[in-house]
Amino acid sequence: MTFRFRPLLALLIAFSVTAPAVALAQSAADMGASKPRKVAELPLKPNDTQANAALISAHLLTRFHYDAQPLDTAMSEKIYKLYFKLLDSEKVFFTQQDMANFAKYKDQFGNEIWNKDLSGPFDIFNQYILRAIDRMTYARSLLKQGFDFNTNDTYDTDRKNADWPKDKAELDDLWRKRTMNDWLRLKLAGKSDDDIRKTLDKRYSNYIDRVKQLDGEDAFQTFMTAYANSTDPHTDYMGPRQAENFDISMKLSLEGIGAVLQARDDYTQIRELVPAGPAAKSGKVHVGDLVLGVGQGVSGPITDVVGWRLDDVVNLIRGKKDTTVRLEIVPADQGQDGKHEIISLVRQKVAIEEQSAKKKVIDITDGGVTRKIGVIELPMFYSDFGARSEGDKNFKSATRDVAKLLGELKTEGVQGVVIDLRNNGGGSLYEANELTGLFIDKGPDVQVRGAKGDVTPLGKDDPSAMTWSGPMAVLVNRGTASASEIFSAAIQDYGRGLIIGTPTFGKGTVQTLIDLNRFASDPASNPNYGQLKMTVQEFFRINGGSTQLKGVTPDILFPTNGDEKEFGESTYDNALPWTQIPPADYKPVADMKAYLPQLEQAHEARDAKSPAWQLMLDEIAQYKKLADRTTISLNYDQRQAERKQLDATQADFRARHKAIGGSDAEADDDSQLDDGLNPSERSLKTELKEQEDAKKAPDPQLQETAHILFDAIGMIQADPKLAAEVLPYGGKENVDAVAAVTTAPSVPTAPAAAQGGAKDTGAPAAASSAGGH
Repeated sequence: MTFRFRPLLALLIAFSVTAPAVALAQSAADMGASKPRKVAELPLKPNDTQANAALISAHLLTRFHYDAQPLDTAMSEKIYKLYFKLLDSEKVFFTQQDMANFAKYKDQFGNEIWNKDLSGPFDIFNQYILRAIDRMTYARSLLKQGFDFNTNDTYDTDRKNADWPKDKAELDDLWRKRTMNDWLRLKLAGKSDDDIRKTLDKRYSNYIDRVKQLDGEDAFQTFMTAYANSTDPHTDYMGPRQAENFDISMKLSLEGIGAVLQARDDYTQIRELVPAGPAAKSGKVHVGDLVLGVGQGVSGPITDVVGWRLDDVVNLIRGKKDTTVRLEIVPADQGQDGKHEIISLVRQKVAIEEQSAKKKVIDITDGGVTRKIGVIELPMFYSDFGARSEGDKNFKSATRDVAKLLGELKTEGVQGVVIDLRNNGGGSLYEANELTGLFIDKGPDVQVRGAKGDVTPLGKDDPSAMTWSGPMAVLVNRGTASASEIFSAAIQDYGRGLIIGTPTFGKGTVQTLIDLNRFASDPASNPNYGQLKMTVQEFFRINGGSTQLKGVTPDILFPTNGDEKEFGESTYDNALPWTQIPPADYKPVADMKAYLPQLEQAHEARDAKSPAWQLMLDEIAQYKKLADRTTISLNYDQRQAERKQLDATQADFRARHKAIGGSDAEADDDSQLDDGLNPSERSLKTELKEQEDAKKAPDPQLQETAHILFDAIGMIQADPKLAAEVLPYGGKENVDAVAAVTTAPSVPTAPAAAQGGAKDTGAPAAASSAGGH
């Protein structure tokens, strides 16, 4: 299944004790550290580079942000609140007594930034590290005696609105219940007491090690994130490594060895090899290998990286194209004590094709008619702005890739095209504009308003760029955001195609990426201030409405899974309000309303009989039922009874998945019972298999979207008058073109059951993004 929600079992169990967001960051700001880090020395202290970066950011945010706000007492209090939310969102580390001691900083963060004195946020961060270590040490001590599961104790799994524990005694009781739940999960999975004790002791010990590796760069990154996000949800501070990773995600390429790494205990493990990358082509590096050391050049010393943070290891392995890096590894099939091997690799430019646009063809047969529906899945609006500005004719671009795929789909004889934008969080505003031009011949597709109120329409007037003029649909969900909403809204406002799915995220703002080093008083000193991704504009639909907060409402609605209560622009306290402006000068090319009632009726009739659709609805209902639970029992007999009941429900789901053409392996991940383990505690082989099975699982939403488009094509063929209304650019020519590649001329009389289950505005100097959220 393709819904964006947690596995069902995760809602029955409490979240296990894991590192908070700040401790799990894959990238940290690199403020001039001379060597990678292992254990930080407390107390952490701010440095001049960080103080300057904060001051420069404050000048920019208070003067040039779209909704510029003074860095005063009120903003200080917002930063203070969000800083603690980032550090201790579940309120399991600090007590009310701690918060009373911290209250002196509540309205002072603004003054500290202006005065280049960050001692307050660093003091809080130091206390956080000490509390986190103390709590995990306490949890480890509880493992010695075990627990009594015959009590009526309960544990609250949702503490975001809870009060801080009053004192250490109340905090100890909270951690007793958290640790008790971790133990109970493993016990219900059939683990012995000895195995449980070993597993949890190792888990908590690893957590302590990770927390001890947090340093001043992490403290500064977390504080600046709190400041940036306090201005609006999509303004962010990015340290140099975060900025590098953002750039990689936009251009879908990097210079390195072409290996995806993950942390596992004290080791760095090869999780995936990028096809055609140096590591894969060498034939000497394999998935599961452990990286023990990294050496630079053909003869440089090997640096032992056991116990290192993942981002530090990645930083050593990445490097300039055509340079050599040497890895000391233990092959996957030999275990941690196997024979070490030294492998030399030459870094190259590596394309990250996993996030590129992809296509496939779905054959829909109904009423004796078969039609080919093309599908293009676009995970994000990517673009290599550097290569484009340098004149590289082959620069990576979402629009260029989609245009190529559309040409291939034409050759394969598809009659309609679905653009799948589910969970596409946005990206380049430029690419959203260009992509719209593949489907609409001319006219504006978005309006952009600056901080001074000036409105600029963006669009294309190049009919030759239009690549597909036939029937189309856009599939969206709650994860469809920003640039994806620009594209979807334009298609809807022009009447160019059907928008199908669930209401989108609701992000209607544009960010620009600013290199803070440009504002250094002494550029020759090579400062490393990082970058600021700042909201500078708001975009509006061409009909004058905004996607801000409201998102895009589909023409044909699919059932929601309930995540809209916790996920989306409307869940942010400081989101910009919804507004509207006058419509742009545009003319719709068609009117989808002409056949929406018929399509909706056919959709409902078909899905009422579709086993795949009904299974999806039942799984959503089960998910919502468990999601509404915020308290769980710590009584073994009660939890065991709940587990048996859930096991029966999941067994029914698995059987139904298999009956509609899947298999036990292809059943949804939600069908797997809780094993009590964290992801990093499972074998890599198990993780990769689950990931592959999820890709193969039936996708009833996509299948039904294709079937709706199938119905639309049938109606168009049967009624030239209707075709003239719903097909752009005249209708008759498109009707003939569609009919010419249709395998049967008849229109289905009764629907059958569903089958199966930026950063840029065009100016390279000031790159902008419609943004991912």
